[in-house]
Parts: sequence; C-alpha cells; structure tokens
Amino acid sequence: MNGPMGERIWTSRIGERIWALQHDEEAFKREVREYFARGHPDFSVIRAKYPHIYIRDDRGRQA
Repeated sequence: MNGPMGERIWTSRIGERIWALQHDEEAFKREVREYFARGHPDFSVIRAKYPHIYIRDDRGRQA
C-alpha cells in the first residue's frame, strides 16, 4: 500500500490492552506512539482502524 506521496505504508497490530484505551483518545494516541517508538523507531503512525495500525516507513526520508 502506498501513501499520497508514493511512500510505503505498512499495516501492523497492537494488543487489546491498547485498543481498550480508545475511549480516551489522548491516552490511546500516546500509547500507540510509544509502542511503535520502542519497536519501530523509524516509523510514524498514520492511522488506527481496528484491528490495524497503519505506519509509514520514515527511514531515508528527508526532513
């Protein structure tokens, strides 16, 4: 899957413990970002739609 600029978008998943936080949007976003920062530090979270998390590979991207 590719994003609007042609970048590669990946799908991943998270545990039910984090999905259970969806009712608290800020807590959910924080936990998802922290989860991927630890496991995939060069990826950005794009979207969350149960059961998938869409992440972008930022390796090699210019700021």
